[in-house]
Amino acid sequence: MKAGVAGLALMLAACVPASAERGSTEGAVNDKPIMTWPDLLTRAKPAPDATIRYGDDALQIVDVWVPKGQGPHPAVIMIHGGCWQTSVAERDIMNWIADDLRSHGVGVWNIEYRGVDRGGGMPGTYEDVARAADLFAAEGAKHGLDTGGTRIAIGHSAGGHLALWLARRPALAADDVLRGANPIRIDLAISQGGLPDLRAGAASVGHACGADAPAAMARGDYARTSPPEMPLGTAREMQFNNDRDHVTPPATGAAYGAAMAKRGVTVPMEVTPGEGHVELIAPDSVSWGKQRDAILAALKRTKAP
Repeated sequence: MKAGVAGLALMLAACVPASAERGSTEGAVNDKPIMTWPDLLTRAKPAPDATIRYGDDALQIVDVWVPKGQGPHPAVIMIHGGCWQTSVAERDIMNWIADDLRSHGVGVWNIEYRGVDRGGGMPGTYEDVARAADLFAAEGAKHGLDTGGTRIAIGHSAGGHLALWLARRPALAADDVLRGANPIRIDLAISQGGLPDLRAGAASVGHACGADAPAAMARGDYARTSPPEMPLGTAREMQFNNDRDHVTPPATGAAYGAAMAKRGVTVPMEVTPGEGHVELIAPDSVSWGKQRDAILAALKRTKAP
């Protein structure tokens, strides 16, 4: 079921326009090409400290990354992208930034979930993300993580949508099964080149992720699934985008910011020049450095222990 690095790179490349995958230098900062998926996925892959289960399906698991030293350690909930499709990507594409956070004294709760092609979509993917995140609140302390402090959810691409959804989840109706009885509180949701607007995605033509996956993630119920239309929550939200991202260009983040501004909510967006979609989850990129700084600042942690 799980693809090797080469196969995963090919599947991810299929979701990116050919011009982006070639890493054209046109308009690049210092004529440096943007990263391609193999640039990241063929590196030596760091390993988590533990993998735990939150359900019976093979995809209902969480990788736990625990910093060295005395805990409890601050931690983030991490959600991978891949066009909401398991065949495109799984949680291990986030391993490099999870390891980077671990080296800076921050634990990671890296969620796997069923994509629309593996029994997910609406409601399965949301049920998985909710159960896995709630498990952090219930059992994260057993792994040396601080579950009572500032809670951060961060997600890349389609995972950005899920991180924002998770932050809004407590504002759903009390009897909503997607909300549950005791949903985890998220204090800061970070979208890494996210795709927050499912209605726009379902109506898109020629997008790298297609229209079928976002449509399956909503099933027409945008008020419960699509952050621009969901009830407002209490979490702060931030967006990080790159100006050479061909999957989620800054216009995508700007549209979400504008939609939320109309509802009285400011969602800041940081745009990094000269980088693309892959750099958002590459530990040595400028854009990831900005995200790491934002996480450390939110956790009131300024440097590695």
